[in-house]
Formats: sequence, C-alpha cells, structure tokens
Amino acid sequence: MIAGIIGGTGRMGRLFAPVFERAGCEVLVSGRSTTLTARDIALQADIVIVSVPIRDTVRVINEIAPLLTREQLLCDFTSLKVKPVEAMLASKANVIGLHPMFGPTVKTLKHQTIIVCPARTDEKHLHDLLALFRAEGAECTITTPEQHDRTVAVVQGLTHFVTLCMADSIRRLGIDIEKTQAFTSPVYQIELSLVGRLLSQDPALYADILQMNPYVPEVIDACRSSTTDLEEIVKQQDPDLFRVFFEKNSRHLGPYCNEGQKMTDALIECMVEHDNTGGS
Repeated sequence: MIAGIIGGTGRMGRLFAPVFERAGCEVLVSGRSTTLTARDIALQADIVIVSVPIRDTVRVINEIAPLLTREQLLCDFTSLKVKPVEAMLASKANVIGLHPMFGPTVKTLKHQTIIVCPARTDEKHLHDLLALFRAEGAECTITTPEQHDRTVAVVQGLTHFVTLCMADSIRRLGIDIEKTQAFTSPVYQIELSLVGRLLSQDPALYADILQMNPYVPEVIDACRSSTTDLEEIVKQQDPDLFRVFFEKNSRHLGPYCNEGQKMTDALIECMVEHDNTGGS
C-alpha cells in the first residue's frame, strides 16, 4: 500500500508520514523542494492526501482529480470541508475528507481528534483509515462536510476571533505585557498564553479559517450582539441584569461549567508545579 502526501514536506505532512509508515505503508511526499510532483503522487499512490494551505487546496485537487481511478482513496487535511470535498468528488476516486483538530506541534495522535467526512467510499476504505488513526490513539468524529464547517465556525472561528480581539484590545490600550505579570492571575496567564500561541504562528492559516468559512460571519454577528448586550449591562451597573445574563449562559453550558472548573484547576496546578520546578 502506497500513501502519498501532496504538501507532505509541510509540518502536518511530516507529522502524518510516520503514522502511515507504522501502518505498513510506503509513503511518498511531494512539496516545493521535492522532485516528486503532485501528479506523480496521483499516479502512484493508493491513498492520496492533499495537505496544502486552505487557499490552495481546491486548485490542487482540481489538478489531480482527472488522474485518479476508482481504486484509489482521495483525502485532504483542510480546516474546511464543503468546497474541498465537492472538488474531490469530481474525481473517480473514493473520497474521505479529513480535518485533524490539532496543530503539527503535537508529539502523538493520542487523544487528539480527527474529523472524518466520508463522501464516497466503500466500507473497507473507511474501516481501514479509521483503524489506522485509532491505532495511534486518535479520536475520530464522523460527520458531513456542511456540519463540519458549521461547527468549526464556532470551535475555531469564534475562538480565534475572540483571541485576536483580546490581543488587539491590549495593543489599543497600550498595555505593557511585562508590567502586567506582577498583577497576573492564573486565568489571565492562561488567556495570555493562548494569545501568544496564536500570534506566534502563521497568520495566513488563521486568515483562511476566518475568511473562507461561509458560516463564520453569522458567528461573528452573534459575538457582536453578545458584546453589545454585555456592554450595556456593565454600563447600567445593575447586578440583577448581570446575574440574568450570567445565569442564562451558565444554564446553557450546564454540566460543562463544572468540567471546565476541574480542567482549569488541573491546568493551574500543572502551571504552579512547572514554575516551582523551574520547568524541569
């Protein structure tokens, strides 16, 4: 079995190449620095995976789609699914859209989530692919491309939007981050770490996630309405209005409020231990 990763010289491709090798596959990769091309991968591999930036994904799929046969499996690693899957279905190949819900900095796939969108596939292709990921300890969530894009508009889109707004607010206020460290709380430290994590990465990825998902604008509209309502409640200085706002959201999250408390308590404890041991 040959697995070919188009864009495999990128960080996500380098993360997944050993996964397929451990499953017994010969792995071929193409990239800007390789002699192998996307066309070579399409003609030689049993499993063809497109792992390129979001804006390039449909173009690359369109280039290789006419070369594929019914015996092959075509996948992608894109953060969006509707358009890439639609493009892959123009080929004759079996089609399964994939979205690893983690960055290439993870050390293993253990306990990591991979979204799986079976679009046109027989049971064997789907079973074998799921078994391969699960053997690495990954959690696989099966859904449709549309449901994927709607959900990640919140899971990624809203998260990244709010994180960027926090960063931009700090900048607009002229806050010196170093000076805030003497006032830091565990929650502030966690939030600031998320800001730093995002801003240390490639802006093009986050631009594509926010700008190319058609469901993100309605999520941002909801966020804007929330901030407007909360701003008015804060200005009115009415504790009862604040309590109503607070409690209706607490009820909506339900049991996850307690789960979130436990998770952040554990994270804070790990942070304290890390500081006490000097990071060793």
